[in-house]
Amino acid sequence: MNKKKTVCYILMYLPLIVFLIVLPHLPEKIPAHYGFDNQVDRWGSKYETLLFPIVSILMGYFLLGMAKLAAKKEEHGENNKNVTIIVGILVLILLNALNVYSLYTSFNKVENLSFVSLDIGQLVFGIIGMLMIVIGNLMPKLRMNSMIGLRTHWSMKDEATWKKSQHIGGISFIIGGIIIIGICIVMKGTPCLLSVLGVWVMLIVMDIFLTYRVAEKN
Repeated sequence: MNKKKTVCYILMYLPLIVFLIVLPHLPEKIPAHYGFDNQVDRWGSKYETLLFPIVSILMGYFLLGMAKLAAKKEEHGENNKNVTIIVGILVLILLNALNVYSLYTSFNKVENLSFVSLDIGQLVFGIIGMLMIVIGNLMPKLRMNSMIGLRTHWSMKDEATWKKSQHIGGISFIIGGIIIIGICIVMKGTPCLLSVLGVWVMLIVMDIFLTYRVAEKN
């Protein structure tokens, strides 16, 4: 087992280990769901905090399966397999952070997330912004495949177009990630959510158009 897969397995099961350690200290009733106004609108059992550990394990195995499939299916599978595992590690880091946040709000029985210094949206989108920067640096290393990368009708035209498209996608991911992190620093709640969604829409439209232009030139 290589080091990347070892890290992946550690991150898969770490939320479960943390959950089992914290479980005896959690109150019996915890905030189980929050509305758009950041107010708790449903209380539930402390065992509901098991959600993120379960999702982490399932997501981990799913991503490892995708990596294994990439290695078998594609001509340059080993390269794409390593990139897929790295992306999986990044996703699992996000789930670990959400697990810690969930346990924190449960332990303190937080009824209004507005009173928490770090908004859940800021946490999630801030981490996603950082993941986008890392993924943007990895994208130019992707070989042409049918599973991952900036895949459009035009980027799949040939190897040259694919390579240029991944460079474009990588740059847009890095820029988008930096912008999203900036948004999370200055905004929270609904304005943060809408701004991040706006950035994503612009990136999607721009990347699709640019892959079309690259294919047209080639």
